[in-house]
Amino acid sequence: MTATTFRIGGDLEVRRLGFGAMHLRPDTDEARTAHLALARRAVELGVTLIDTAHMYGWGANEDLLAEALYPYPDGLVIATKVGIRHTTTGEGWRHAGEPADLRAQVDEALGRLRLERIELLQLHRLDPGVPLPEQLGALRDLRDEGKLGRIGLSEVTAAELAQARAVVDIASVQNRYNLLDREHEPVLRACEAAGVAFLPWRPVAAGRSGAREEIAAVAKEVDATPTQVVLAWLLAHSPVIVPIPGTTSVAHLEENLGANAVRLTREQYERLAGLPEGS
Repeated sequence: MTATTFRIGGDLEVRRLGFGAMHLRPDTDEARTAHLALARRAVELGVTLIDTAHMYGWGANEDLLAEALYPYPDGLVIATKVGIRHTTTGEGWRHAGEPADLRAQVDEALGRLRLERIELLQLHRLDPGVPLPEQLGALRDLRDEGKLGRIGLSEVTAAELAQARAVVDIASVQNRYNLLDREHEPVLRACEAAGVAFLPWRPVAAGRSGAREEIAAVAKEVDATPTQVVLAWLLAHSPVIVPIPGTTSVAHLEENLGANAVRLTREQYERLAGLPEGS
């Protein structure tokens, strides 16, 4: 039977369907009101892991979650990410992995989230201009000071994960991954071997799942939606996968979390696993 919870870092228990808050923004009064309600609804429905980042609105996403949910209920984990700073040129962001900058970013995140300790802090991107031991050493020091509980990575290769684990304990990896995009399968398998949580972002393959005939067929067989089927497939695919689907719609939130009740047979799982990747 597919487990419904996972212990990140071996001790931080969360339900395996989390919520990715990336799209929540207080851009207008209407959006702010709707997105505050959505965050609260996620918790009402049993979500215990919410993923955010400084990059999501350059602090606005973290501020909104704190406004919606503080004081946080027992058992709720707000995971955030640092390592990127805003710019007004180029892509709009730059790497920011200098130890002093990482320390400042963590303090800023603690303030926005109204926390004394971030239970899961992920390095949004490895900074190619800063030696990896310096980046992770800064986060390790912050963990030892009690400001962080666990350290994770985002968008890394299996080799980079191995290098990082030689410096500090890694509790999670957040890479793009879904049924139709399994480029990071080697990273997933490395996480599985090490007991590291794998948090796939874009876990639903938005806009494509329902268009695939085999996915639609399985959805009909199990009386679920295509979205629920691909999330259920992820949960069955590896015990370390903790999907974090995001949305700005309460209906879609409820649909996503409904995947917890979907059970695929081995034959259905294998049919889906055999699908070619891509559109």
